[in-house]
Amino acid sequence: MKLTLLTLSLVFWSLNAQAHKLSDGFLALQVEGKHIAGQWDIALHDLDHAIKLDLDNDGNITLEELHNRQNAVNTYAITRLSITAEKQACPLLPTDLLINAHSDGNYAVLKLQADCPIEPTILTIGYRLFFDLDPLHRGLLKLQRGERTDSTIFSPANNSVEFTQSKPRNPWEELRNFALEGIWHIWIGYDHILFLLSLLLPAAMVHIGQNWQARLSFKVSFWDVFKVVGAFTLAHSITLSLAVLGYVSLPSRLVESAIAASVAIAALNNIFPVFSKCRTLLAFSFGLIHGLGIASVLLEMELPTSQRLLSLVGFNVGVEAGQLAIVSVALPLITYFSQYRFYTPLILKSGSACITGIALFWLVERSFDLQIDFF
Repeated sequence: MKLTLLTLSLVFWSLNAQAHKLSDGFLALQVEGKHIAGQWDIALHDLDHAIKLDLDNDGNITLEELHNRQNAVNTYAITRLSITAEKQACPLLPTDLLINAHSDGNYAVLKLQADCPIEPTILTIGYRLFFDLDPLHRGLLKLQRGERTDSTIFSPANNSVEFTQSKPRNPWEELRNFALEGIWHIWIGYDHILFLLSLLLPAAMVHIGQNWQARLSFKVSFWDVFKVVGAFTLAHSITLSLAVLGYVSLPSRLVESAIAASVAIAALNNIFPVFSKCRTLLAFSFGLIHGLGIASVLLEMELPTSQRLLSLVGFNVGVEAGQLAIVSVALPLITYFSQYRFYTPLILKSGSACITGIALFWLVERSFDLQIDFF
């Protein structure tokens, strides 16, 4: 009964999840003397949930609808962002409101400016957008002062950051921040997790004839996982790096649809094991696609070339650490339960069937650019 409830929870939880790309806000600020100019990109879907933009309920938020709610948008956003220079407030003034397309849909583009009482040497930025509604939301900041660019990621636990002009950039702090975001990104990347689970579920089993049988040795299962997950890791690290460094670029809808298809194929392979002898190759091939999806967060930040490598290293380290944590928890459980008769019909096959259904739903949603909410 508990396993059934857990499976149903996973289904409904995953159906509402946007893999790799949940709720992000992108804030770019440029400081020149006492003056600050900025652009804040906020997902229309998130704003609609908070203050209702789609008044005709047709599922499409137009520029006209956005402008009709311009005062509400400005008030909602500006009250959740603060900038101070030497602890003196720099009043924010919205100047324009536009719409721009991102990889995961349309965003409201809030143009803003601020004039500080004094030229800031210590600039403190507070960010609280959506944290009361969605603790998974992240605010990604790019702050430019002359030739210097700083970046950080706001979260409920890190909602205020101080930048000191005379203080040199701390690359280790940036590396740490991006590593933590990489870990978090994987833990809320539901399609990545389901693909990984599809690869792990048969790790403690061997397909003989028409049946799955439990392996008798944990060592054999461990090395199977080492090869499969290693191939997946290598592949998505390659394309993540190539995408962030600007060598590879594919349409977001194509990438996200292909990721959904990869989850379905990997799960179906546990029910109809066509690729049981070449799961490592399967993991590597689809890992190349997953890397392009994982790269979306860093690409949206539009960091300068000098900072891309640092953010890439930190983010990728975090992704691998988050993935390793999932494997470390899942493999012992899979190995233990694989010794029982119910494992193959109830967990391996029924679990894979649930994952297939979720992945096919994602495939339809992404291929036709739909947004379907169950709650």
